[in-house]
Amino acid sequence: MQGLRGTFATRFNRLRRENGHIFQGRYKSLLVESGEYLGALCHSIHLNPVRAGICGVEQLGGWPWTSLQWMLQPRQRRKWYDPRESLAHGGDLADTKAGHRRYLAYLAWVHENEPARKALKFDQMSKGWVIGSRQFKQDLIEEHKVMLATRPVLAADMKEVREAQWLGVMKELLTHLGRSSGELPTSGKSADWKIALAVAMKARTMATNRWLANNLHLGNMYEVSRRASAWRQRPEPKLARKLRLSPNPKA
Repeated sequence: MQGLRGTFATRFNRLRRENGHIFQGRYKSLLVESGEYLGALCHSIHLNPVRAGICGVEQLGGWPWTSLQWMLQPRQRRKWYDPRESLAHGGDLADTKAGHRRYLAYLAWVHENEPARKALKFDQMSKGWVIGSRQFKQDLIEEHKVMLATRPVLAADMKEVREAQWLGVMKELLTHLGRSSGELPTSGKSADWKIALAVAMKARTMATNRWLANNLHLGNMYEVSRRASAWRQRPEPKLARKLRLSPNPKA
C-alpha cells in the first residue's frame, strides 16, 4: 500500500504540477464485527462523499465509488457483495426497489440527525484496530496471541491489543498480591507492592514506563525505571514470592 500510494501521489503531482500530500493519514485495515457494527460502518462509508462535500445526499444514488451503487443496481453486484447488513441495520429493509428507496431516505435522515450519528459512533469508525463489542475484541486477542508473539511488527502496530493484554496480566498479578485495581490510585506512588507489581509487569510484558506510570499510579514515568531498578537490588522476599520473582537481582 505504501508503494502504491507513493507512486500515485508522485504521478498525480507531476501531472498537476503540484507537490505535497495527496492522501489524509496512513492506510489502515480494521476488523469489523458483523451485525450492528458492520451495518453502521456501511452507513458511514455510504455517507462519506456527502461529509466530504463532493456530492449532496440527494445525489448518493448515482455516486459510483461506494457499495451503495451495487445495492441499488443488483445486476452490477460482485459475487462477494451482500447488502443485507446495511439494509437490516437501516430498519429491517427488504432487498427490493422499495427497500432501497427507504434506505436512501434513512441515510438522508442520519446525515441530518447529529444524535443518530453519535449513536452510530461515526466519529470512531477510523480509530483503533477493530470495530465491535468488547467480547469480540477479547476473542480476537485470544485468537491472535500466537501470531502476535511471532509478528513483533504487527504487535507494535496494534497498540490496543497490546494494552489489553497488559491489563490482563496486571489483573492476574493483583490477584497474586491479594490486591484490587481500586487500590492503585489510593496507595502511595512509592508503595512497595506497587513497585513490585511494576517489576513483575516488566518481567512478563513489554509494558512501557509511561503505561506503568499511568495505570499503576506511580507518578512520573521517569521514576518508574529508577524505583523498579532499586527494588530489584533489594527485593522484598514476601512480595517476590507472591509475584514469582527471583529474589536474586542477578538472576
